Amino acid sequence: MSKLLLQAIDCKSTARRPVWIMRQAGRYLPEYRELRRRYSFKELASSADLATEITLLPCQRFPLDAAIVFADIMSPLPALGVEFEFDPGPVVANPIRDQAGVDALHDVDPETIAPEVMTALKQTRAELPDETALLGFCGAPWTLAAYLVEGRGVKDFPTLRAFAAAEPAALDALLARLADLMVHYLLNQARAGADAVQIFDSWAGLLSLADWERLIRPHLQALLEAVGNAGIPRILFLQNAPHLVEAYADLPAEVLAVDWRVDLAAVQGRFQDRRAVQGNIDPAILLGGAAPTRAAVTELLQRVDALGHIVNLGHGILPDTPLESVEALIETVHNESELSRP
Repeated sequence: MSKLLLQAIDCKSTARRPVWIMRQAGRYLPEYRELRRRYSFKELASSADLATEITLLPCQRFPLDAAIVFADIMSPLPALGVEFEFDPGPVVANPIRDQAGVDALHDVDPETIAPEVMTALKQTRAELPDETALLGFCGAPWTLAAYLVEGRGVKDFPTLRAFAAAEPAALDALLARLADLMVHYLLNQARAGADAVQIFDSWAGLLSLADWERLIRPHLQALLEAVGNAGIPRILFLQNAPHLVEAYADLPAEVLAVDWRVDLAAVQGRFQDRRAVQGNIDPAILLGGAAPTRAAVTELLQRVDALGHIVNLGHGILPDTPLESVEALIETVHNESELSRP
């Protein structure tokens, strides 16, 4: 049976729009919270069996069109010799602040990159219905560099931005290493059963357009081209970067995913059926319950053309989201044909 999500990625006509939710395998689910009472986040992400269980949880509860493997964007970095903990986000033991820090990174054997993620993908694919797509993912080089240089997530990442200005050659070398690692990581995920991959650039908006073009674009483009040359469908997500949407739209990816601050209909109109789009309901709306969720989804469906549209949130689902809101979101998408009835 063909997968609805892959048809939408190819901008083919579909029986209805596919829907999945960023961070769907996790924190808003009572089953996940029960696991978190017994295990740390790092333990969950490091165990292939637990990661498989968590990946499947939302698909067992809701009729979603895709599962996305449970992992962290930091999961492949131990292959470079990077040590980190979670408190609650990533905390890097030895932040990179100069060329010597870049040079100290390990050479990577592609076979050693996050083996637990590959096992989880294989195990998940064996359990999923044929019509449900399986997604892999990675962090974009710049987003990973944000944690490696800053040491942890902080507002606006000032140390990272200073590093970009003071050590552009070291940043360039770091981004090249990360892009190469992510290429191998995503290729391995596809071999393990991922039907498509999403590249998260969660900190895309930290730089000006000029600095992004000079420092970031070459590495992100190289990553996307290498994955595309392997025939793997690519979803590119950028967060909090309205000033960069046009630049990201020119990068090689089958799907452009944007956050809730961006007019998705306008983005879609730019492509004229040549590229799919994904998103982009404000995750905070779901906190208000089923009624505002239905209203927001209905408005999105009315504004964005169905061809090549993958329904999703404009960022990860929030921990306090009521399950009824998720049900309302999915039901509204599934019942779209009824919206036009008098």
